[in-house]
Amino acid sequence: MALHDVLVLNSNYEPLNVCNVRRAISLLILGKADVIVLRDEPIVSAGGELDSPAVLRMKYQVKRPLPQLRLSRHAVLARDNYTCQYCGVRAKDMTIDHVVPRWVGGPHTWDNLVACCRRCNLKKADKTPQQANMTLRRKPRRPSYIPYLSLPTYLKAQGRDEWRDFLPYFPEVQSVSVA
Repeated sequence: MALHDVLVLNSNYEPLNVCNVRRAISLLILGKADVIVLRDEPIVSAGGELDSPAVLRMKYQVKRPLPQLRLSRHAVLARDNYTCQYCGVRAKDMTIDHVVPRWVGGPHTWDNLVACCRRCNLKKADKTPQQANMTLRRKPRRPSYIPYLSLPTYLKAQGRDEWRDFLPYFPEVQSVSVA
């Protein structure tokens, strides 16, 4: 998530989206949004300096369906905080592992997928953790929360101080700060 990203809130202060600063400025110029929080550093342009928004609020309610928590590689990595569930290594270059391998009948579900470093994935291969003499640090499960933002975006947004007050709180979520 870039430093110049802007959190966009619905008129009822629910997180709606994260957009770039160019899109945020256009929403302001078109009169569709108001600035809630300004960033410390201004935007420097040929015409001078402009205040840089960090959080915007739409002037009207944007209707949208309740989001579905989709199973994806990025969502599994975000759920597991980019940490290998076998050895505990944190890295951006992670793989996804089926705890019970597909060939044994293991499903492709939240409860059977974990983040795994490449070394542990090669060691485990097509075996169960017991066969590979490996133990899981935490049992995988489907997250019980559904943020309006995608799960990876929500978790990264938790690390931004100026956004944290506008994001719903889910006690089971840790902030993610992966370089």
